[in-house]
Parts: sequence; C-alpha cells; structure tokens
Amino acid sequence: MPPAAERPRAPLPVLFLAVFIDLMGFGIVIPLLPIYAERFAATPFDAGVLVAVYSLMQLLFAPIWGGISDRVGRRPVLLVSLTGSVVSYLLLGLAGSLPMLFVARALAGIAGANIPVAQAYIADVTTEKDRARGMGLIGAAFGLGMVIGPAIGGGLSLVHPRLPEWFAAGLCLVNVLLAAWRLPESLPAERRRARGGFQHPLAASALRAALARPGAGALMVIFFLVTLCFAVLEGTFSLAAKHLYGYDAVHVDALWVYMGLVAVVVQGGLIGRLAKWMPEARIVLLGAVALTIGLACIPFAGGLTRLLPALALIVGGQGLAGPALSSLISKAAEARSQGRVLGVSQSLSSAARVLGPAGGG
Repeated sequence: MPPAAERPRAPLPVLFLAVFIDLMGFGIVIPLLPIYAERFAATPFDAGVLVAVYSLMQLLFAPIWGGISDRVGRRPVLLVSLTGSVVSYLLLGLAGSLPMLFVARALAGIAGANIPVAQAYIADVTTEKDRARGMGLIGAAFGLGMVIGPAIGGGLSLVHPRLPEWFAAGLCLVNVLLAAWRLPESLPAERRRARGGFQHPLAASALRAALARPGAGALMVIFFLVTLCFAVLEGTFSLAAKHLYGYDAVHVDALWVYMGLVAVVVQGGLIGRLAKWMPEARIVLLGAVALTIGLACIPFAGGLTRLLPALALIVGGQGLAGPALSSLISKAAEARSQGRVLGVSQSLSSAARVLGPAGGG
C-alpha cells in the first residue's frame, strides 16, 4: 500500500461539504426547539433536557460509530448516520407530542455522533504534517453551519412553523446522495480491525486499551478541559450579554454570528498555516493561553471594543487547540483503532458540553 503522501488526493472538499450540510441542518432546528417544546406545554426543565438529550446520545454513540468504522470502513458508517439525520428531522416535523420530540432529538444525537468518523477519515487520507489542517476543516464546517443554519431556520419559520424541519430533512437527504455519489472509502480492508464480539468503547477495559498509548491520557484530559472552558461560554454568554452588557436579542445573535465567523477563519485557514512552521503541541499551548486570556477578560469587557477581542481570543483559542489536539490524539492511537479513540475523545467533548453550561449557569 503506498504511503498517504503518494495516494491520490482525497476528496476532503466533499467531506467538508457533507459535514457542513449535516451541521447546517442541526443549526436550522436547534434555536427553535424550545418553541416546539412549548407547544406541548413543556416546562423549562423539559426544554433544557430536550436540548441536552442530543449531547447525551453523542456521548454514548460517538465511540460506537468510531469503533464500527474501524471494522467496516468510514463510508458506510457516514452514509448510515447521515440517513439517520434525515429520519430524525422527519420525525421532528411529524411530532405530535413531547415524547415524540424526545425520540426525534435522541435519534438526531445518535446520527450526529459521526464527527469521530469524519476525523478518522481525515486521519486516513492526510499526512501527519497536514493532519491538523484537515481536522480544522471539521471545526470550520461546524462554525459555518451554525452561522448559516439559524438564519435559514428563522426565515423559514416565518413562512410555516413546520417548514424548517422539512427543509432540514430535504437538505440531509441531498447530503446522503452527495456522499453516496462522491465520497469514496478511505480505510483499506487490510488496515481494518478484526471483527469480534461487541464491547462498548467506554467500558473500563476498552478505555484502558484506548489510553494505553504514551501520551493519550494526557491529551484526552487537555481536550476535555479545553472543551469544558469553551462550553461554559456557550451555555452562559447569551444571558451574560443581556444582564452584564444590556444587549438585546438582535445584538446577541449578531455576536454569535461573529463568533462563528471567527471559528471559520481560524479553523479553516489559520491553523493550517501555523501547522506548517509550528509543532502541534505548541499550537495547543497557544490556543489554551488565548482561551484563558479571553475568558478572564469577559467580565470586564463592557463595550464592543473590549468584548469583540475577548470573544475572538476565546473562539480562536478553542479553534486552534481543538483540531491540534484531535490530530495529536489520532497520532497517539494505534493505526487500527483511530476511529474508536477519536470517538472516546468526542465522548469527552460531549460530556464537557453537558457539564460546562450547567456549571457556568
């Protein structure tokens, strides 16, 4: 088998587009979920759990999808999970009760837990030198999808209250067809793990195996802490902007768009340039320092001239550290277990996104 550098260039733009469309569908419906829950007389607690169930399913299923992709290949797992997203949005559009909303969001979380598979795809087709840039594409797709999705969802809801769900389902169906047509398999048969009995990747023995490689445990801890710090901002910033700075909903939405654009610039371009002349470990350190400084400045950033740079440091810091850490984790993993190990790291990320907003609140 030829080395990665000699293989034909992988269709990373197709993978980027698939992840972007998937996350744009997520962005279309996520701001509207509390409104949907309210239609069925849900309490504020119910609405919060409805949002959290998505992350909980990702916590459980990200390592499962990653482990399965190590055995059967990346392409079939991506196609199945993208199809699951179509079904979840259809269920959301047809939901006539609060339990059905929970079923739809749980399925969306299961289907959306495919990020480690996309990361493993990138690890399969990039050289170690280019891997951080490739991982940054996932974050850029996430940021761009979360900028465009809510705007589309808000506009469609003015036409018909159920139109955003149907549009998201159609968008994801197009995504399945695109991936089936243009996305080849990245993991050759000779590099796949042998099939055997099922063991959840978060089981104690499986975790020990995943963390046995030198440096893997420390990288996982750092990844969790970086995500946790950023999740605190995600879960509390809208309220902080309202009560600390007096911004209304329009200004808060504009600030979220600004943060999404910063994420796209940093993860889509800056990290690739830095990786050419700076070791990934140093990029992680640079990102962590920027994240720390930005968070420390937030309580004292009364006006936009202080707030915008602080937010740029936070989003940019996380945008540098996250992809570089994913790249390092993939390199620390055994070649036949990259999907499973990246899945464990994404489970930690999901746990941080559950704990961060609660702790910050």
